Amino acid sequence: MMTSLDVLIETPEMTKKNQVFASSGLVSELLTDMRLRGVQYRRIQTGPDFGMGFEDKPGHAYFHYVAVGTAYIGTDDGELHKLTAGSAAFMPHGRRHQLLSEAGIAFEEIDKFDVAPLGESVSGVDTCPSTASVPIAVIFYGCMEFDLGGMQRIGKLMPTVMVADTQAQSYPGLLPVLDSMKREICAGRIGFAGILARLAEVAAAMIVRGWIECGCENGSGLLAALRDPRLALAILALHRQPGREWTVAQLAAESHVSRSVFARRFQTTIGVPPLRYATELRMRLAKQLLTHEKVSIDVVARRLGYTSQAAFSRAFKRIIGRPPGADREVL
Repeated sequence: MMTSLDVLIETPEMTKKNQVFASSGLVSELLTDMRLRGVQYRRIQTGPDFGMGFEDKPGHAYFHYVAVGTAYIGTDDGELHKLTAGSAAFMPHGRRHQLLSEAGIAFEEIDKFDVAPLGESVSGVDTCPSTASVPIAVIFYGCMEFDLGGMQRIGKLMPTVMVADTQAQSYPGLLPVLDSMKREICAGRIGFAGILARLAEVAAAMIVRGWIECGCENGSGLLAALRDPRLALAILALHRQPGREWTVAQLAAESHVSRSVFARRFQTTIGVPPLRYATELRMRLAKQLLTHEKVSIDVVARRLGYTSQAAFSRAFKRIIGRPPGADREVL
């Protein structure tokens, strides 16, 4: 017969199950907050020698997929990342870089190349010399607006270049998506350009998920919280009910620890107090709603638990650095 003592004892097996559940749920919730909006896509066909430069684009991300051939990504810090056929790279910070056939080759800015429309938001760049019967490399690239929503603290930890080797265990579901991209690129069927754009967004999200899952071992902040089943439970609750007027005691109850233990562990791991994190989360979600979903300020305020628009506006300006009306004006 089970006693009250048995209920309080958590076996290693239970701890592992709770950790997997909490971490998996939090990763899913974080990815739900993430927004990738394609701004520009291009299919590039090249000869044996090519060099293309991409400008620094804060608030955006770059995605490169090599369908045929080999390419190198060169960054301003001198690093060189090799992409073979079937490989993809995601650059979450939108940093300036080059796409090269080999290290040290001269390059020209991508916007200076002639383009041919292939579909809505997708163009073709063909630098393959007339003497070549087939292109040596075929590359699909995208430049996307990248809004991390509740993942802002994770975003700061992301590397400049995230290369996805389709054979790696970190990306078990990515290979079929990239294979589909290759088929669309090579077949050129009706509507392929729009399908490529959607597949690129899915592939980018899967790369981010793979990095979160395998990057937790050496991560800090929110990544470290993913390894802590009790913190993950509280953070998951915050993300699922951002408009609730949470107290530290309520969040501690979600984590099944005392208020003092929870507050200390949260501050040490995340780097900010629990209620500060909750406010930052609300304001990042508010920014998404205002800027991209055209929701009115008063509706956003109510949805996120504020009883007055004035209180919401003060919190928004304190966290984001400008009044919420400024985000409405950029529409």
